[in-house]
Formats: sequence, structure tokens, C-alpha cells
Amino acid sequence: MTFTLNAPVLEGTLVRLEPLGHRHAADLAQAAAEDRGTYAYTWVPGADEVGAYIDAQLARAATGRLAPYAQVSRATGRAVGATSYWEPRSWLTDDALDAVEVGFTWLARSTQGTGVNAEAKLLLFRHAFEVWQVSRVDLKTDARNARSRAAIEKTGARFEGVLRNWSRSSAPGEEGRLRDSAIYSITAAEWPGCREGLERRVGSAAVSSGLTPRP
Repeated sequence: MTFTLNAPVLEGTLVRLEPLGHRHAADLAQAAAEDRGTYAYTWVPGADEVGAYIDAQLARAATGRLAPYAQVSRATGRAVGATSYWEPRSWLTDDALDAVEVGFTWLARSTQGTGVNAEAKLLLFRHAFEVWQVSRVDLKTDARNARSRAAIEKTGARFEGVLRNWSRSSAPGEEGRLRDSAIYSITAAEWPGCREGLERRVGSAAVSSGLTPRP
């Protein structure tokens, strides 16, 4: 048997991660229509592309190699972005997961810097390490994307290097070209320290919002 990714609901204080579906389309179209100035190296669907984007993610999910989520604000009940588990790897046995990537992440401009991204990463990493018991979680971004790299580094993930010509570029005007990807990872041994740091960040954001952090 080969391990198949799934997307259980993951509940936090600031954000709830729900399996992505067309019920999220209207909210995601609104989120995608906000200021797009921070998406220079990240492909984010336009408001009129959200339906096709969801179809594409669900098609990938049907292969068992992607588990896509909508990021739903607990404060408003609206989907404000998306994220995913991606590229499951089983090296020791076919029915256990050894490593997985977290990617396909984007957030509405108004939600960036509010703690939602930090908590989404906390929820995804915790499920991967503590339920699936993976040995490694990795994250990749365009090597030129300083903003994304800084956000990844704040999770406690370690920089491993740049993979040259690794994937298709999402930068405007670079259609049909490849990009260099900066790769980061967290190992099972490093997870307790990363978890502590993320919990502190989420706790501070929750208190600033007048909320009590969930255990």
C-alpha cells in the first residue's frame, strides 16, 4: 500500500484549515482581488481564475500526492488564502510517511503579518510530525523571494541550499522559464524547538487580537 495524503480539518485560534473545495471560491476570489504587490514570485490565481485553480488542486489531490486546504479566518469565517501538503515520500515502508512538503501557500494581503501564517504552519507541522510521525518537513520558494524566505526562516526551518532550475517560474514575464528554488527543512529532532517558537508567536498574535490561544 502507498501512503495517500489527506486533509483533515486542523483547528487553531486564528485560523481553521479546511479541505479546499468550491464552497471557498467566492471568499478566495475576494482574497485574491486584494493588493497583489507581495506576490511577485508566487503564483496566486486572479479573482476570475479561482474556480479553475480549485479544479486543478482537486485534480492533484485525486492522485494522493496533494492535500489542499483553504485557510479560514476564525475572526470572520471567510477563506483568506490556501496552503497544502505536497510530495509525500515513503522510503522505509510504503504505508508510512517519512517526509512531506508544505507549499502552494498564499494569503490575502490584509491577512499577512497577523499570525495566521504562523499558526497555519504550526497546525500543518504538528500534524505531520505528531500524527503522521514524519522525519522531515520541507518548504521551497523562489530563491529570489526574500519575503517568502524570511517568513520560512521565522518558522525555525533551516536553509539547506538552492536547487538550480528546479521548477517553473511564477514571476511575471517569465512564463516558460525555470527558477532556482531555495529549500528549507525541519527534522523530527528539531520539531520541539520549532513548535515552541511558533506557539510563542501564535500566542502573542492571539493576545493582540483579544483571543485565548487554543491548547
